[in-house]
Amino acid sequence: MGKIFIVLVLLSSFSFAQKVENDAVKESVEKLFTGMKNADTIMIKSVFAEDAILQTITKNNLVQTDKLQNFLSSFSKLSKNDADEKITFEAIHIDGNLASVFTPYEFYYKGKFSHCGANSFQLVKQNNVWKIHYLIDTRRTNCNK
Repeated sequence: MGKIFIVLVLLSSFSFAQKVENDAVKESVEKLFTGMKNADTIMIKSVFAEDAILQTITKNNLVQTDKLQNFLSSFSKLSKNDADEKITFEAIHIDGNLASVFTPYEFYYKGKFSHCGANSFQLVKQNNVWKIHYLIDTRRTNCNK
């Protein structure tokens, strides 16, 4: 009976620790979209690693790379609530200080649907904080998969 109790305690501790890490990863990703919605470039920048890579797969299936500073600049020109990206967490995988997150999304500009797609994030844990190191997304106007 005692051995079963110990195994159950260890399993529940592992499960709790995994949930805490998943929540911390989600919090970093959600903070990005809160910053975008609020046109808060300081908040947006805070979730990215210093040498972050941002890419988009274009309509012509080319991979376009953007500098973080250009991404921030695009939001500095917006007003609060101009950009609203609604995401769904489809998958979160964590191994040590590496996390992978996949989020389908719909993007609204000034309240009107603009485009949809999926985001793929790679995060690294730096100084006990999850930072987005790599982000690639797709963009399309037809949201029927």
